[in-house]
Amino acid sequence: MSFDALRSLFDGHSHVLARWASSVSARSVVAALAVLAAPICFGASARASELPTVELKIKGHAIRAEVAATDETRTIGLMNRFSLRPDGGMLFVFSDPQPLAFWMKNTYVPLSIAFIGADGRILNIEDMAPLTESTHPSRGLALYALEMKKGWFASHDIGPGDRVEGLDKAPPAKD
Repeated sequence: MSFDALRSLFDGHSHVLARWASSVSARSVVAALAVLAAPICFGASARASELPTVELKIKGHAIRAEVAATDETRTIGLMNRFSLRPDGGMLFVFSDPQPLAFWMKNTYVPLSIAFIGADGRILNIEDMAPLTESTHPSRGLALYALEMKKGWFASHDIGPGDRVEGLDKAPPAKD
């Protein structure tokens, strides 16, 4: 984790960090911030491990996706994470098909997102750069969105029109 990444966790308290950092070495600052940030980072990991998961398949490729089916879990999504498993992702479940748009605020992992219609078919796939606030919209009414590591869909030759299997096993949206 870089010093800037750790510092961003303490945004709003930079004056305290600056005063403290001037009296100690940079290595000490990074080590101390890592210790202080651990509860925040591990808290996010613990929260992630509490999310339900669902097994999905697209063109025979297996995915283990965490399910974000509440307003809170959909809002947090993959924020403040620094890695994803190779065939792991996050499935966002909504109560009704609707136009969707996602951004990458506080999201450190480059992602690709597939917007999925109520029929289980992929509407479109967008690549998203980390830590940006530009929106990436669905091209139609989506009931689901599936985030994977950037390039995962392309590397598995998956595109619009392909069907996602296993969506019926995902917990329903709870608004």
